[in-house]
Amino acid sequence: MPDKCSINHLTLLIKPASGRCNMRCRYCFYADETENRSFRDCGLMSEETAHCIIDKALERAKNVTFSFQGGEPTVRGLGFFRDFVSYAKNRGEGRVGFALQTNGYAVDREWVAFFKENDFLVGLSMDGNKSIHDKYRLTVSGAGSFRKVFSTAELFRSAGVEFNILTTVNRDVAENAETIYAFFKRNGFRYQQYIPCLDPIGDERGSMEYSLTPELYGSFLIKLFRLYYKDWMNGSYISIRYFDNIVRTLSGLQPEQCGMLGFCPSNYIFEADGTVYPCDFYVLDGYCLGNINTSSFDEMDAKRKEIGFTEKSLKADAECLKCEFASICRGGCRRDRENFQTGELGRSYLCPAYKMFFSECREELLSMARAEARARGHFLSS
Repeated sequence: MPDKCSINHLTLLIKPASGRCNMRCRYCFYADETENRSFRDCGLMSEETAHCIIDKALERAKNVTFSFQGGEPTVRGLGFFRDFVSYAKNRGEGRVGFALQTNGYAVDREWVAFFKENDFLVGLSMDGNKSIHDKYRLTVSGAGSFRKVFSTAELFRSAGVEFNILTTVNRDVAENAETIYAFFKRNGFRYQQYIPCLDPIGDERGSMEYSLTPELYGSFLIKLFRLYYKDWMNGSYISIRYFDNIVRTLSGLQPEQCGMLGFCPSNYIFEADGTVYPCDFYVLDGYCLGNINTSSFDEMDAKRKEIGFTEKSLKADAECLKCEFASICRGGCRRDRENFQTGELGRSYLCPAYKMFFSECREELLSMARAEARARGHFLSS
């Protein structure tokens, strides 16, 4: 059994409102996930379960980041978050941090003040300008959500809340890389994340109106990277998480982004009733690791090993092993490799996109990596 606080840092993903949401985004992967399991809704997380998560996490690790997601986590209410943060700070004595991903629709000045006071890092979902964002990110009534979400971003900025823009790369986003980048840049959104859109579990990839095809995603990455690289060369760097991680990898460091590691790490996803899963994309029947109210982290890790979740992710496709870009790509995210009909892992659905991108932009990526290494006092061979 590990010693108390044997882990230096632990990040936990918590769904305090399960899959409940105050919006109806047409491509929502978690809404689809809830349709593909025996239970749709785990209710609202109790304070008792929240306290149990905090207590066991702080016994497990020296430092803990509690990250909240949904559904839409703010549906749980500000009172729950006030109690959670107060309890964690009292128990953690400076060892805790907080993050939250939100659609921004219900965030008001009171929420913003709370985030600022407690140093939350917030991910705000926004798919570009109004016409692009409003096509799929809809309210319960079917209206567009852009104006409210953009006003939330302005509240964050005026209050000094640290936030990133999270963009789901669907077909329309991929076709408008230059427009979206210019819009974000013009509005001062200097920290951006682009997440490839997922099709419903079991459906043929690329079959939905909003679907992302490998060819379209490859073209999107090339266009977006050229804009990113141009600004980097001009001294007006804008952070794009995926590109930052590629440069980091090429410069000799480990990527921090989960899907770029080449295997599934020991993540813990907490549903509202305390059940725990190994990945946000696998909150599905058959992947439950236990329940925090009755299980220890050691027991959950044993269950992870029993179902072979990490071990399966390590099995690379034979073609991947021979690929010239294997050390950069590392196979991609498991979710893009999985055939949910057979349970087998093969090459990533987005493999052709990555080959397009790396082939086209390799030299620029390497030049950035050399600069990154030099800044740390290291030098890469040509």
